[in-house]
Amino acid sequence: MAQIAEIIKYEGDNSTFIWKHPCEDFNSLTQLIVHESQEAIFFMNGQALDLFGAGRYTLETQNIPKIGKFLNRTTGDETPFHAEVYFINKTEQMSIKWGTDSKVQYIEPTYGFPLSIGASGEMSLRAEDSRKLLLKLVGTENFLGQQKLVGFFRSFLMARVKTYIAQVMKANAINIFEIDENLTMFSDSIKNLLVNDFSDYGISLEQFFVTNIVKPDGDRQYEKFKELHFRQYADIAEAKLRQQTDLIYAQTEAQKVVIDSQAQATKRAQEGYTYQQERGFDVATEVARNEAVGQFTNMGVGFGTMAGVGGAVGGMVGGMMNDAVTNAQTPVSQPNDMEVFKAKIEKLTMMKEAGLLTEEEFNNMKTQLLSSIL
Repeated sequence: MAQIAEIIKYEGDNSTFIWKHPCEDFNSLTQLIVHESQEAIFFMNGQALDLFGAGRYTLETQNIPKIGKFLNRTTGDETPFHAEVYFINKTEQMSIKWGTDSKVQYIEPTYGFPLSIGASGEMSLRAEDSRKLLLKLVGTENFLGQQKLVGFFRSFLMARVKTYIAQVMKANAINIFEIDENLTMFSDSIKNLLVNDFSDYGISLEQFFVTNIVKPDGDRQYEKFKELHFRQYADIAEAKLRQQTDLIYAQTEAQKVVIDSQAQATKRAQEGYTYQQERGFDVATEVARNEAVGQFTNMGVGFGTMAGVGGAVGGMVGGMMNDAVTNAQTPVSQPNDMEVFKAKIEKLTMMKEAGLLTEEEFNNMKTQLLSSIL
């Protein structure tokens, strides 16, 4: 005679979804223990009868009314009865790996070229509807673990996941070269599409992660668009850097001018003259180099130009001007003076030919030179 179980419970590992108790003959006083995160379902004559949640139960007619009608009441409550008990693990089971078995073909939404990619990741599942899961997937088997469950869902997953990947990429216009920064959104979108597919089998899809996208590295067309994509960002970054460099250079040059101006102003203050006086001194020096006094008058540069030059500088300039006039008015009485006169005439002629003197200015200056030797 088969052994009659007295305590029915399951304390297995967490990778199991459904486990069938090996004993099938139970005394009506047998104790049923269902742990937290578990459910138990009784089968009799091939029918799924009562479902028990967490707790301790004595298998009596009042506790299992659906089973009670099958009991043989002629021999009392000690009569054993034949039934099957399945324990369903309701905990969330994580780190269940998935991956596409072939490449997903679609049109890249940003650049519009055909592309093939693969994808893989992890998901977590939980038994939600024990009766539906047991009837649809387990049947008469004794055990349903992670690997077997994933095996059941493999073809189902591949058909749907590959379709959903292409749909999500297109609907959200996800650039293949920027997909890594969109993996969270990408994963959530695919999960939302898969939830109902799993729910049809009594499974809750708690989490779904895309952790890796297999890109067609090395493909000539893919590499071409990859270079174009990254080139646009590199060109923008390079232009910004060049602009910042030019700005820094301009600011540096401007600062150098300010520092030089401050140094010049300090120098003038220490030497006792102003910028206007310095400029007057420069003009006077240039004028004093000219050997023809007539040229000063005709070019609009006379002694009045020096009116703004004062102090020691003004005296110096005035002395240079007097020397220039005196030399110009000294009679040419010796052969050496005649050579000087000829040289001056040649200079005036060169200035006229160069367009620096008009014909009238040239004649006036020549007349003044002739008057100085008569």
